[in-house]
Amino acid sequence: MITYCNKCLMPETKPDLEIDEQGVCSACNYFQRRKKIDWAVRKKELDDILAKYRNTAGSNYDCVIPVSGGKDSTYQTVRMLKLGMNPLCVTSTTCSLSDIGRRNIDNIKKLGVDYLEVTTNRVVRHKINRLCLTTLGDISWPEHVTIFTIPVRIAVQLNIPLLIWGENSQNEYGGPAADADNNTLSRRWLEEFGGLLGLRVSDLVGQEGIEKRHLVQFTYPSDAELQRVGVTGLFLGYYLPWDGYHNSVISQGYGFETFPSFVEGSLANYENLDNYHTGIHDYFKFLKYGFGRATDIACLHIRRGRMQRADALELVRRHDGKFPWTYLGRPLEDILEEIDMTVDEFVTICDRFTNKKLFVRDAKGRLVKDRHGNLTKINYDNP
Repeated sequence: MITYCNKCLMPETKPDLEIDEQGVCSACNYFQRRKKIDWAVRKKELDDILAKYRNTAGSNYDCVIPVSGGKDSTYQTVRMLKLGMNPLCVTSTTCSLSDIGRRNIDNIKKLGVDYLEVTTNRVVRHKINRLCLTTLGDISWPEHVTIFTIPVRIAVQLNIPLLIWGENSQNEYGGPAADADNNTLSRRWLEEFGGLLGLRVSDLVGQEGIEKRHLVQFTYPSDAELQRVGVTGLFLGYYLPWDGYHNSVISQGYGFETFPSFVEGSLANYENLDNYHTGIHDYFKFLKYGFGRATDIACLHIRRGRMQRADALELVRRHDGKFPWTYLGRPLEDILEEIDMTVDEFVTICDRFTNKKLFVRDAKGRLVKDRHGNLTKINYDNP
């Protein structure tokens, strides 16, 4: 049986999550602690930091904002502009950029910022997508690496010491306390929580014809380079109350475009809009840990009082972990074609990475699937 948080719907199977003796998960406990934060004091801390890093001579940018074009990075850009900063927005082009993702990137450019987009070698990138899906069960490994490495590399190259990140995912979704309270993104944070899954960039050399020279943008700057520039990466969510739905509403007021309906496998139309691979990534999370993006969104709403747990549970049962036949309306066959993989090969990989203890099986131990290829968890809530 899977044990779930008594307040939200997060399962014990989530990596780094802890459920206490009262049956409450660490993400819910972290959120409760936010209610005791003096946000006015935190805002003053932020103002003081920005003043320290503001380039009053106008000879360089005040900060780098890593942006994807999504709701949070649009909000970060809007907020920094309102606070009088002169940012350089930097995008690491995602693995399989969607049409709506491109439009939202273009929208940030209209906000009044200088903008730099770095696109890694597509041929090499798709080899890494396929390799990591096959060996790690994570098609999005190259995205999770480059969203952290490329903006930091640009900051070092242009001598811009301050980077403005968004949320600390360990705080928002539950993780070790020391890192949940962290307000800076360090090399150690990246290596532990940045999605590397134990695979080092150097491990790719020699696989699928990949050479070291192909991995420049995947490589984090050296400690000596970081120290020379004095690079500091701040989580904006430490200083300002962080809420994805709120950020989406603000961002829509500045031209951010949402999807016409819930994104497949989710309970939202305002996030994960830039990458056609995201549906596959979230599906593998469901296969490995028994929860997907619908659970994530439901839990965020429950903690903020926007949804009752019972209603959230019904929605999660309807939307979580569905086989990703489409994502943002694009067929799975077309998405897999980029990485030279058939649907049958994909299903074989899915079955290999599925934690069979979490799903219903027949008398012979085989996974039970409905006519759409969907699995059923052994239990969706505590008995």
